[in-house]
Amino acid sequence: MSFQIALDGPAGAGKSTVAKAVAAELQFIYIDTGAMYRAMGLYFDAQGVDVNDEAAINAAVDGAQVTIAHMDGAQHIFLNGEDVTTAVRAEKAGMLASKTSAYGSVRRKLTSMQQEIAAVQNIVMDGRDIGTAVLPNAPLKIYLTATVEERARRRFLDLKEKGVDADIKVIAADIEQRDYQDMHREIAPLCQAEDAVFLDSSDMTAEQVVAKIVALAKERMN
Repeated sequence: MSFQIALDGPAGAGKSTVAKAVAAELQFIYIDTGAMYRAMGLYFDAQGVDVNDEAAINAAVDGAQVTIAHMDGAQHIFLNGEDVTTAVRAEKAGMLASKTSAYGSVRRKLTSMQQEIAAVQNIVMDGRDIGTAVLPNAPLKIYLTATVEERARRRFLDLKEKGVDADIKVIAADIEQRDYQDMHREIAPLCQAEDAVFLDSSDMTAEQVVAKIVALAKERMN
C-alpha cells in the first residue's frame, strides 16, 4: 500500500524545496501540483483564452495535457509534449495559475491525474488543497507557512541569485494578492486540514523543516 505525504501552504512558503528534499530522503516520488497548474495557466494564455472567462476556460481545458517525467533525478513538466519546466517558474505563470486553478473544470482534470499517481506510488505532493481535497486520506498532512515578509525576502533572494532584477515590495504585494485569491476561491480554497501538522518556517531553515517532516513520516510508517 502506498504512503502519501500531503504538503499544503501559501505561495512562497518553501513547499517545493521542502517536498523535494523530503521525497529524496525517503526515496519517494515528488509531485509538484503547483507546476501542473502553472502549466495549465500557460496553456490558456498561449491559446489567447481570457482567464476571467470561465466558459472559455471550460471549452478549452480538454485541449491541454500536462504530464510529469523524472529525468536524471529531476522532475520535468510537459505541456502537450513541450518541456515547460523553466517556463512554469515565471511570476506570470504563478499569477495565471492562481486565477485558473479556481475553476472546477481545471481542478477536476488535474486532481484526477494526481490521485491516480498517488494510488500506486509512495509520494510527496505539495499544493494548496492536497490534504483537504486531493488526498484527504493521506497518512501525513503538513501545513507549511511563513510570514509574508519572510516569504517575500526568500523569493527576492532567489531571483537575485538568478540575476533577475526584482522589487521586494512588489513581490510582497503579489504574495498577499495570491494568498487572498487562494484562500477565497469557491472551489477547494487554501486552508489547513483539521488533521494537518502546522509548521511555521519563518524562523526555521529548510533543513530543519525537512528533518521534522521526515521524522513524522517515519513515525507514521512504523
